[in-house]
Order: sequence, then C-alpha cells, then structure tokens
Amino acid sequence: MQRKTISSLTALALVAAGLSSVSLAQQKSADKKMSFFATSAGPGKGADLGGLAGADTHCQGLAKAAGAGNRTWRAYLSTVEGGGKKAVNASDRIGKGPWYNAKGELIAKNLDDLHSDQAKLTKQTILTEKGQMVNGRGDTPNMHDILTGSDSQGRAFQVASDTTCGNWTKSSADGSANLGHSDRTGLSEHLAAKSWNHTHASRGCNPEGLRSSGGAGLFYCFAAK
Repeated sequence: MQRKTISSLTALALVAAGLSSVSLAQQKSADKKMSFFATSAGPGKGADLGGLAGADTHCQGLAKAAGAGNRTWRAYLSTVEGGGKKAVNASDRIGKGPWYNAKGELIAKNLDDLHSDQAKLTKQTILTEKGQMVNGRGDTPNMHDILTGSDSQGRAFQVASDTTCGNWTKSSADGSANLGHSDRTGLSEHLAAKSWNHTHASRGCNPEGLRSSGGAGLFYCFAAK
C-alpha cells in the first residue's frame, strides 16, 4: 500500500513538472518575441521619470525582469525644444517594428501601421511586461492614462504650454503632460477619447494629479532593436 502511494505521488510530481515545463516554455517563447509593453508601474515620482534616459532605464529594467532584457528598450515619449536641446519625437525613438506584446501577439507591423487605425491596440492587447491588462474605465483603480507627451503620430508638440511635465522631470502639481488611453475608451465618443497615445492633458505632474483623471504614471516601452 505504501509503495503504491509513493508511486502515485511520484507520478503526480512528474505530471506537475511536465506542466510546469510547458508553462515555462510558453512564457519563454512569448518573452523572446515581446517587443512592446505598457509599464506595470512607474518609477514612483509621478511624471518625473528622470528624463528620457531615466524612462529608458525603467523600460530596460522591467524588460529584464520579464526575461526580455537582451534587447534595447526605449520609452514612447516625446520631449519639447528647450535648454538648447531640440525636440524629440517618440516615434523616432522606437525602431521600425514589427512589435509584439507579452503574449507574442502582433500589435503593429511598422511605424505607419502603429499610428494608423489598423494597429491592433486594444485593452486586451496593450499588456504590461507581465502579460497583464492595464486597468481601464470601469476598473478600480482606473489607470488607463498613459504618459506620451505626443500627438497622434508620435510627434512632439510645438506649443507654449507644457505637454511633457518639463520633459519628464516634474513631479509637482503644476505642469501637465499629454496622455493616451490604453483601453481606447473615454467619457465621450470623440475619436480622441479612443486614442492610445493622444487623448488629453494631465491634471498636474504629481501622483495625485495623475490619479485624479485615471492614471498611475505608466508609459509605453518598445524594443528599438
């Protein structure tokens, strides 16, 4: 009886190990292909990301933790001209594509596709590096406001108002950043409310201001190469 019990336990352990191996193999395959994600968390200082360099480092760190750190990751963020520096377009920072999410699903073939109505960007496909959906409208808390500082084509704004929270260095109540909606929904049926990268301005650059309209200081990361 004891020998039979031990044999049964051994068999169950082997089955569990087999299932675990399959799961790990599937995860490894998805991670290997992943070239796009929304951050599961921000650095923790509102829209102060440490500039573009700090945001890129955050992308790289999250990608590495997910098993995809062998690629060059860039934040999908624009900056405006100032301090002797030229404006930077988010679309110029992320390579040429194609891009896949954490489940290995194609979201866009190239830059034109990414910034068109054909891009496969929905609440179900805009996933974090962990393969999880970002909370959207109707979820608690709503976190669908994604920092971009960009227009619908991923370009920096040429306006006097702040659209990048001081080029991603502000965490105060003053200032603002342009946002997109990761779930492609909003309070109105206007097209802008359904944009993943160009929806509305934030209510400040501090964590409280970002949370007040449904944000958590998240942003998009792309594998540039």
